[in-house]
Amino acid sequence: MSRPPRPTPTGREIIWGDEEIIVSKTDLKGIILYANQTFLRIARYAEHEVLGQPHNIIRHPDMPKCVFKLLWDTLEAGNEIFAYVKNMAKDGDHYWVFAHVTPTYGPNGRIIGYHSNRRNPERKQVELFEGIYAKLLAEEKRHSDWREGMASAGRMLQAMVAEHHMDYPEFIFSV
Repeated sequence: MSRPPRPTPTGREIIWGDEEIIVSKTDLKGIILYANQTFLRIARYAEHEVLGQPHNIIRHPDMPKCVFKLLWDTLEAGNEIFAYVKNMAKDGDHYWVFAHVTPTYGPNGRIIGYHSNRRNPERKQVELFEGIYAKLLAEEKRHSDWREGMASAGRMLQAMVAEHHMDYPEFIFSV
């Protein structure tokens, strides 16, 4: 299945309900195996357009790569992670989520995929992370090699969290 073209960000935010939960499941490589109706409605995709596609089909270009590096490293180590994420719908509009991503284990105890539940974050959290992510993204773009930029921004994120004398999970729940 070919990947649909990336939309151009519009700058328009999709507002969605506090009672709603976006759910998706992926395989080990992040290929979407399941998306609930809330995911499809908010991201403005039909089910056949997302199944079999990489989950990063909804990645917004304002999101720093280092956040996803942290997410994947945490999941591959067998741990859950919570994160604030700006996603992009099929038409280029965006929406913010507070994501809880967990590994899915098979009968042999090995990770076979990932499960994500996303809720609508509070406005103060969105505003805080817009600022944090803008700084991290600027650091990533400052480097000619994207890997160096991602690593440098990752160190910057670690330093931001350390300033609060917390680890990443504590920081996420303190805001």
